[in-house]
Amino acid sequence: MADKDLTNNNASHGAHSACPVHTALVSGNGKCKTHVKGGDNTKISMPEGKCKPLPLEWWKTLIALTYAVFNLVLTTVMITVVHERVPSKESSPPLPDKFFDYIDRVKWAFVVTEVNGIVLSCIWFIQWSCHKYRAIVARRFFFLMGTLYMYRCITMYVTTLPVPGMHMTCAPKLHDDSQAKLQRVIQLISGGGLSLTNSHLLCGDFLYSGHTVMLTLTYLFIKEYSPRSFWWYHLLCWLTSAVGVVCILVAHEHYTVDVVVAYFITSRLFYWYHTMTNVQNLRVTSPNNYLTHTWWNPVFNFFERNVQTQVPCCYGSPITWPTCFNNRCKKYSAVQSTPED
Repeated sequence: MADKDLTNNNASHGAHSACPVHTALVSGNGKCKTHVKGGDNTKISMPEGKCKPLPLEWWKTLIALTYAVFNLVLTTVMITVVHERVPSKESSPPLPDKFFDYIDRVKWAFVVTEVNGIVLSCIWFIQWSCHKYRAIVARRFFFLMGTLYMYRCITMYVTTLPVPGMHMTCAPKLHDDSQAKLQRVIQLISGGGLSLTNSHLLCGDFLYSGHTVMLTLTYLFIKEYSPRSFWWYHLLCWLTSAVGVVCILVAHEHYTVDVVVAYFITSRLFYWYHTMTNVQNLRVTSPNNYLTHTWWNPVFNFFERNVQTQVPCCYGSPITWPTCFNNRCKKYSAVQSTPED
């Protein structure tokens, strides 16, 4: 109807106006197009989410980063505290686990888990650094990661499980030596909590699996913020994540319940958060909208207040060249394009 009215309008007024005006039209896929037509300027409503750039608000991203770092540090402190309460293998043998009953332990499997986690993290970092709205994506990632590790601190502290296998070697307990405990916290942080760096020799951080959290979370963000047509890319990342999670169990480094709970909490929190970001009606506080009853809903409203549409998959160079450099390039291009003859 809009195109038909515009055509009639131009036909009736074309003789009175010789100057062309720019009229914006909206195609079926929601993209904005500009056509030059003769006649009066006719206004047609356009979805602003497709055309209007989103505010980056890096200061909010810094707050989310601070929140994530705080919970990561708190997790290392909690691991050090819980390690002192882990019962010895002789007094409390590993709990029965059906996966362990059918699958024998493979020593090198946990190395595969950590290598896959590093690979996925590097892929995600490169993809994120090239995203146009990297500030928005980063604060979502930091907030979800910080919240997941905060939950992990709680579950580790309230329930201390015995070691899942007799093969595990736990560092000696320090009891009341606060200085030595602080050194362990620093060692964990500096080594990224990885066994590959020999920084993780503590026991007790079983429920739930931190490695499963990172493998799942990085894959979900890689898939969410990349084009839907990149199915092969998503499949490779999913295989990398899935193999890493399975190898945790093959290595007997976590109970099966640790991995299941980690996957469930990570995936549900990711889906809830992004459902609220992409469906604007779910942001409205209503007795029937139970998603707004979450404790983090006020934080969500603070971070997402000015992001009123789904974040598009727009990519570009991660390096922003200085304005003076861009001006010089334009001048150089203008000189080169001037005909010499």
